Amino acid sequence: MIKFKYVILYVEDVEQSMNFYKNTFGSEIKFITPEKDYGELLTGETTLSFASLSLANSNIRKGFLSSKTQDKPFGIELGFTTDHVEALVEKAIKNGAVLYEYITVKPWGQKTAYIQDPDHYLVEICTEIQ
Repeated sequence: MIKFKYVILYVEDVEQSMNFYKNTFGSEIKFITPEKDYGELLTGETTLSFASLSLANSNIRKGFLSSKTQDKPFGIELGFTTDHVEALVEKAIKNGAVLYEYITVKPWGQKTAYIQDPDHYLVEICTEIQ
């Protein structure tokens, strides 16, 4: 059996990044190393994880692009659903995010907005697709 288990964001400060997601989206901390260079949040079946840039560099010897080295976010997003898009966008901004795309309603009725988290990763905040 194959199971999609986790996504790891490479960040400068693991604890600070985890706290943004904990305080904004209500995810609980599952684990953080004593060195605070790797941590996991409880988000359901798939874990949202964080690794420090130095730990990531030790694992990915060929290198990688940091999320903060680009003018625009990577072509990937994290998605969080809510019935209260406006309130969650405001909370995210209050916790350090930047609004990237204003709230819109798609032709199929879904309400969406995009923010950049403090590490410049793109996050969609939206209603469920009906």
